Amino acid sequence: MGHHHGHAHSHGSGHGPHAGGADGDAGSGGRNERRLLLAAALTTVTLIAEAAGGIISGSLALLADAGHMLTDAAALILAWLAVRFARRPADWKRTYGFDRFEVLAAFANGLALFFISAMICYEAIERMFNPVEVLGGTMLIIAAIGLLVNVVTLLILNHGGDPNLNVRATLLHVMSDLLGSVAAIGAAVVILYTGWTPIDPILSIVITLLILRSAWLITKEAGHILLEGAPSDLDVREVQKDLEATVPDVQGIHHVHAWSLSENRRVMTLHALTCDDVPPERVAAAIKERLKQAFGVVHATVEVEHRECADAQGKACGKV
Repeated sequence: MGHHHGHAHSHGSGHGPHAGGADGDAGSGGRNERRLLLAAALTTVTLIAEAAGGIISGSLALLADAGHMLTDAAALILAWLAVRFARRPADWKRTYGFDRFEVLAAFANGLALFFISAMICYEAIERMFNPVEVLGGTMLIIAAIGLLVNVVTLLILNHGGDPNLNVRATLLHVMSDLLGSVAAIGAAVVILYTGWTPIDPILSIVITLLILRSAWLITKEAGHILLEGAPSDLDVREVQKDLEATVPDVQGIHHVHAWSLSENRRVMTLHALTCDDVPPERVAAAIKERLKQAFGVVHATVEVEHRECADAQGKACGKV
């Protein structure tokens, strides 16, 4: 039997429609880094103001928003660190580089949203049974400042192209803060005109529930990548059929495995059965070109076989 391991040497090459390598992402990585750092600075200043205002006014909505902003500041700093790490070149210990760090940061940020939401809901229920005095005027001023900063931060993060999973996770944090500021403003207006303080914890719970679905989607997507799941829009069964139908001299494709290093860096390994007289290098090159053009796979390892599969323990090839 003949075996040939074809490796697509495209770590960080930036080739293909879904490439996310160092060359292709150097500019966007730098922009993301600057945006995240500026957003983190704005968020940190605002959370201090909101925490002080919440304590002075007695507003849970403000304290809840400050709590959100605390996790936002941590999320933005973590996302900033992730961008810096992701730009590091691969080494002998981390042969695929540091791209996965951004996915890990997104996953951690998603989990943080669940935790802070649970804490706010618990405190809100406590406030409903044990109401406290709320200074509507102070609450309104601080909430308005928080809303303005959240809008500016959102514009900063949205500026400059389509955000990756890491930036989207931080955007979700900022969006939750923005909604929290809106809720705090609404609660302050109600309290100023009616004196009905239960509106404060009620709106806090409503806003918290609104962000949970998005938090779940971000965490689920990041977790899928960390678990080496196949890209959501890539079906390995269709890849097998496509290669068998379009690549010359390929008699069968099996042992197909696909996963992602990061949101846009797809990796695949597979075995290809071909005839004895066909040069394995030619088959491997044709398969890798098809994978790059049709499926956005930036790195592929192809094992070319002529008779039996080394992993099949004597069984005939052709099975997935």
